[in-house]
Amino acid sequence: MRILDTHLHLVYPNRFSYPWLADAPEINRPWPLEAYFDEALPLGIETALHMEVDVAETDMLPETEFVLGLPRIVGAIAACRPEHTDFVAQVERLSEFAHVKGVRRILHEAPDDLSESDLFIENIRHLPDYDLSFDLCVRADQLPIGQKLVERAPDVTFILDHCGVPDVTGTGLDPWRDNIRALARLPNLNAKVSGIVAYSGRDWTVDTIRPYVEHVIESFGWDRVVWGSDHPVVTRTGSLTRWVEATRDIISGASPDEQSRLLHRNAERIYKV
Repeated sequence: MRILDTHLHLVYPNRFSYPWLADAPEINRPWPLEAYFDEALPLGIETALHMEVDVAETDMLPETEFVLGLPRIVGAIAACRPEHTDFVAQVERLSEFAHVKGVRRILHEAPDDLSESDLFIENIRHLPDYDLSFDLCVRADQLPIGQKLVERAPDVTFILDHCGVPDVTGTGLDPWRDNIRALARLPNLNAKVSGIVAYSGRDWTVDTIRPYVEHVIESFGWDRVVWGSDHPVVTRTGSLTRWVEATRDIISGASPDEQSRLLHRNAERIYKV
């Protein structure tokens, strides 16, 4: 069954600056499109949405423009700064690109109160005017903060990245599990089954991550979940192949219709690709 990867990072250090990679030496190198699809195509991944890679602010728009010109990239989730007064102008510029499907401001590395300001909320509320969604990336301990943001912008379509970043090797399932249930009650929020192995240690197994993936799907339902590779971050504790195989194992008991919703159909609808 084919897969649409909703969370692919491409890294081109000769073109753009990635300050955060200095603290991630194991993946601090080029990660071009060709190398990704050499591994992805045999796994059933036919197309991908590019997820912004937290480039330097001056590179945000150039990154988006560049990746949209690459083959098999059917859309982009662009970097944004809703805490800035010129946010609407930035979104207007992004809307000139037909295949920008959404935006993201990484919050799991930002101060907790960044997304709580009136300016941030008011700016986010403009996204439906441009038919753009917002990918919500918060840590497990920040899920209540993420919930407040989603509640205060009810007309915005949100996608919760990385299963809500559970601390698999630390606090484990609780209180993450209850917070996911609470978030799933918000009708404008979807969930992305992605990134979880980055928080599971190098010795993770399918049984390690199964309860987390199954809980997200059970909480949100098969109509509100999408799948993402989080490549190349996924290689820090495994590989793209291992993550795809684990996903297929976990959902093997689901119907073909349910599997297709997770692996490509929901993404096509939610991101409008």
